[in-house]
Amino acid sequence: MSQEKSFVPANGYLMLFVELIILVVGGFAVKTGSVLLGVISAIVFIFLLGGFLVVNPNGSAVMTLFGKYTGTVKNNGFYWVNPFYSRFKISLKARNFDSDRVKVNDKIGNPILISVILVWQVKDTYRAAFDVDDYNAFVNVQCDAAVRKLAGLYPYDNLEDHEAQITLRSGVNEVNHALEAELSERLKIAGINVIEARIGYLAYASEIAGAMLRRQQASAVVAARTKIVEGAVGMVEMALEKLSDDKNVKLSEEQKARMVGNLMVVLCSDKEATPVVSTGNEH
Repeated sequence: MSQEKSFVPANGYLMLFVELIILVVGGFAVKTGSVLLGVISAIVFIFLLGGFLVVNPNGSAVMTLFGKYTGTVKNNGFYWVNPFYSRFKISLKARNFDSDRVKVNDKIGNPILISVILVWQVKDTYRAAFDVDDYNAFVNVQCDAAVRKLAGLYPYDNLEDHEAQITLRSGVNEVNHALEAELSERLKIAGINVIEARIGYLAYASEIAGAMLRRQQASAVVAARTKIVEGAVGMVEMALEKLSDDKNVKLSEEQKARMVGNLMVVLCSDKEATPVVSTGNEH
């Protein structure tokens, strides 16, 4: 497999000076009546004019001669090359790509919407120019393929897959690292260096978004209630222990049970308790 190699062109300012000399010679020939010399000077002038090349900063020019790769000019400046050389300019600047939101299924089959943000740049101009048909389109297609593969490896969250340690929603660092590695491997064939890759958008698809939101809310309510009950039980146990230590207070088992019930209602209720004052003995 061929690789990128450097090409050293001629100084453009020197050739511009040569062009001026040819122009002066041609004008002098016409003036003195030497038509043949003037025509030859004009032909040479026009031919050499097609060899001037400007390479901007963070730019490059891939050179081919009759279909054969001869090298790449990466140093910015004003140059001159053989006019028969074909030149294919490739930018070496870092570029952003924000993919479209695609609908895919996660590991457990839930439809989700996901997109990827990619920062990339051309590293090997030979591969970008000759190993793929269009490296820009290649980046777009491979990003789509990579994000579809990634979504199928992880669940959206662990509400259904409780054993999942990494999910698309919570394992941001791990998922982005896996995405970057996958894209680097895919885009290497085009000579492209992946600077950064991360998930730009992630959500359930519209047809299940409402149901999933209600499920998350229910899970949050259950978790909150569980925490409240655990705390209430602890407080009731502490109250009974304190009362047992106080020798001046004697409670029967029935009174303890009633007190436990009242305390649990007060502590676990989501509304303010209304106290009832007992004014006499119950019969």
